[in-house]
Amino acid sequence: MKDSIKIRMPGLGGQGAVTAAHIAATAADTVGYYAVSNPFFGAEKRMAPSESYARIGTVPIYDRGEVIYPDIVMIFHPQVITMGKSYTMPFYAGIKENGLVIINSDRDLLTDVDKKILDALNVKVLTRDFTQFAIDKAGTELATNMAMLGALFGALGTVNKPAIEEGIKDRFLKKYTASGGTATLDSVIEKKFKKKKELIQKNLETASAAYDLTEEWCKEVGFQQMLESPKGTNS
Repeated sequence: MKDSIKIRMPGLGGQGAVTAAHIAATAADTVGYYAVSNPFFGAEKRMAPSESYARIGTVPIYDRGEVIYPDIVMIFHPQVITMGKSYTMPFYAGIKENGLVIINSDRDLLTDVDKKILDALNVKVLTRDFTQFAIDKAGTELATNMAMLGALFGALGTVNKPAIEEGIKDRFLKKYTASGGTATLDSVIEKKFKKKKELIQKNLETASAAYDLTEEWCKEVGFQQMLESPKGTNS
């Protein structure tokens, strides 16, 4: 197992990848990890390429730049692959051996060449329509990022659901200075759910269900825990 991992999250503007990275780092910090997150994007508008990064480890983390060699890649939108809407191409460029790719799609988007390369690296690929999953669980596609977040921690297995809840509450209940696009997304989400408490509850339910789904998937495909448990815990 590793003492730290790097996560790259390519998506499109408006999907909440920045928020997901922020919550991921906060949740990891809650259980005792060192964790940082940062966004990277050009035009700050809906459907424009956007990437976020999260770093989690049992050792101090000083690097805050772009993630070139990720352990995990999370694809928030099919167009990242089908239309090359990503700052890193191919989307799995630099992924480390025994890594993980999570793709939000209702169909298999990998070419035979992609599969050959990833298989050679023993990289597991989970393809699931997390947007529809979010609609089914929360009633809105705006919870897609929560489904992706739950899938991430379901695969890691060392950040529990209470920590995810703390991360979500920290993001939506405390004062948080967001960028223009993210602030606009928050406004849309809050209008959709009407109340923050309902927003948080729906997000929690979505993340929790995705956590369980991915945890079971990992058992089925033999994906092993890659990150050391936080120091001082037995999880």
